[in-house]
Amino acid sequence: MALRGSEEVEERMEEAEQGEDRELKISPAEEMPADGPGEDEPEPEQQLLLPWDRFSAWLHCICVVGFDLELGQAVEVIYPHHSKLTEKEKTSICYLSFPDSNSGCLGDTQFCFRFRQAAGSKSSLGCFLDHFDRDAPVCLKKDQGHFYGYVYFRQVRDKTLKRGYFQKSLVLISKLPYVTFFHSLLKLIAPEYFEKQEPCLEAACNDIDRWPTPCPGKILTLPIMGVVMKLRIPTCSDKPGTSQLVQSTPTDSLVSIVLPTIHEVDLFRCFYPVFFHIQMLWELVLLGEALVVMAPSPAESSETVLALVSCIAPLRYCSDFRPYFTIHDSEFKEYTTRTQAPPSVILGVTNPFFAKTLQHWPHIIRIGDMKQTGEMAKQMKVKKLKNLKTLDSKPGVYSAYKPFLNKDEEILKQLQKGVQQKRPSSAQNAILRRYFLELTQSFIIPLERYVASLMPLQKSICPWKSPPQLKPFVQEEFMKTLEKAGPQLTSRLKGDWIGLYRQFLKSPNFDGWFRNRRKEMTQKLEALHLEALCDEDLQLRIQKHTEVETVDLVLKLKEKLTQAEREQLPVRMGTLAKLQAHIDSVILSLPEDLQCILHKPVTP
Repeated sequence: MALRGSEEVEERMEEAEQGEDRELKISPAEEMPADGPGEDEPEPEQQLLLPWDRFSAWLHCICVVGFDLELGQAVEVIYPHHSKLTEKEKTSICYLSFPDSNSGCLGDTQFCFRFRQAAGSKSSLGCFLDHFDRDAPVCLKKDQGHFYGYVYFRQVRDKTLKRGYFQKSLVLISKLPYVTFFHSLLKLIAPEYFEKQEPCLEAACNDIDRWPTPCPGKILTLPIMGVVMKLRIPTCSDKPGTSQLVQSTPTDSLVSIVLPTIHEVDLFRCFYPVFFHIQMLWELVLLGEALVVMAPSPAESSETVLALVSCIAPLRYCSDFRPYFTIHDSEFKEYTTRTQAPPSVILGVTNPFFAKTLQHWPHIIRIGDMKQTGEMAKQMKVKKLKNLKTLDSKPGVYSAYKPFLNKDEEILKQLQKGVQQKRPSSAQNAILRRYFLELTQSFIIPLERYVASLMPLQKSICPWKSPPQLKPFVQEEFMKTLEKAGPQLTSRLKGDWIGLYRQFLKSPNFDGWFRNRRKEMTQKLEALHLEALCDEDLQLRIQKHTEVETVDLVLKLKEKLTQAEREQLPVRMGTLAKLQAHIDSVILSLPEDLQCILHKPVTP
């Protein structure tokens, strides 16, 4: 994620010390067009896809979890049958796919969970799809160390069964955080599966294996179970806070479902029970504080955790988060121990046991039943932790945290007015999402501006020397910039912004953000160095070289080319082809025996 990042970097490179204020944008400019290939253009990778590769681009596998009177929860089916899951992963899926018994979820329930990928376990998502991931916004990149589980759980009375109930979950396991999309997909597949069993599952998987790969920026039409879904995956170059709505066209007679978003949850609905504390919750998430959400059901716990994680968008939440967490989880002891401070993690729980086990946690959010409507929650004050005795305690926020920023009364009045006037929930959600976005942007822009100043000037790049290094991030230097170029330029909020920044710089979110920005800027330097090399007259230079020096130059240039292709450096269009032409031209100037050797491809 970069707010004005690459534009400021290039501006600094080209204009030395002079900077201009331009429109803020997010993410680096890449060589690939913002909207990817045209709708009808085949992807080059499509020619290389094998059976189940398309399926694996979307899902790792589909599991059916049932209840056995002797064994308890058990994975009954894994599809496709060749999909690999370790025993530890299967155990996690079993326990996380069923609501706690106290939740009393009769009928159909949907929720999601997230669990660690076991060491040595391999995801079925092909590495050849990695460049699609690079074009996605930070919040939609595939999860490197975790799987998501999207659950459709059914519990209905059945007198023919000893237990008296039919209990089963259909679970989609994926690396992709497309929560809205996968829940919509489950609504189509699960009811059919519960009626027709495994043949229906096989048909659905075969449909998915004919889908195009999940390419950001493209309008995708996805046939499934006789229905066609239409959606667009956002790109990193989309303007934050806007969604390019997928429009139906006259040729869309077969399209049954158009999804306006693939990942966003209803923020207003999720935060409604703790409405007066939204700004404090934003601070807690921004700083990576340990948070637990206690809710009556997995659906409400998972939605609330996902809402918390997304409230600092477009900044990526870099700590661990578990939308639904149980006492059987493999990290239960690690996360509930009292021998050390609670970790930087957001947990969603429903078991009453956690009210006692997590009493030592600094920040607890108690969510009531979201289905209950009526007057807005009256709780104005943050409650003391000692008042939280059971999971049945009143909804509210239990914390001793003192916010750095003064409360924004304007947003509270605006949303309260919307409730009184019965403003549609979608409109309330849009207002709240815009508020969080502007708050996060106001906070991040000064950091972006300072980090851009760490970039060396373009005149310091010499094609025959290694690219220059970035200057180090010095906290006190950054703090000095806030006096004239701080968040006060874009935010009306008053308070201890300096204190908030100091705390943020110690957080995992800053570490993750800065690592990403440093990587982007280093790649930009490599790209500019490559472009400078391409602008040189290599034929003139090798006239002064010995044969050994020329061979050494060719090998270094080939290594540069391989690196640029592997890392997809953001070079100008045509740069790589020009570099290859230079390499070929230099090789032709050498004796034939060396030409044969040097024309062999370099192994990456």
